[in-house]
Amino acid sequence: MKKIEAIIRKSQFGEVKKALHQVEVNFFSYWDVTGVGNEKEGHVYRGITYSTSDIQRRYLSIVVSDEFEERTVKAIIDAAATGKVGDGKIFVSSVDEAYRIRTSESGNSTLN
Repeated sequence: MKKIEAIIRKSQFGEVKKALHQVEVNFFSYWDVTGVGNEKEGHVYRGITYSTSDIQRRYLSIVVSDEFEERTVKAIIDAAATGKVGDGKIFVSSVDEAYRIRTSESGNSTLN
């Protein structure tokens, strides 16, 4: 099993969610988060300079079977990419075991 963690633009969340459902990834958790990025200059909007050092993003946490790793990552990249700095990051790590609390099942069957 793999844990896929993605930090994406909040504005792209709807597209990412739709893309994940299309590749049959129907369960994941997400949070609104604030991070610090590499961009140091502020943006000017209607004559007012706004700081970009604190960036609002959405954090997704998804656990999938090994067979779903590639399609999940591809769906996120395709849906989240705008081609601009700050599109986000994806991290993939191994999950040793998963348990369903209600039935005490373990392994890949807990992901269904």
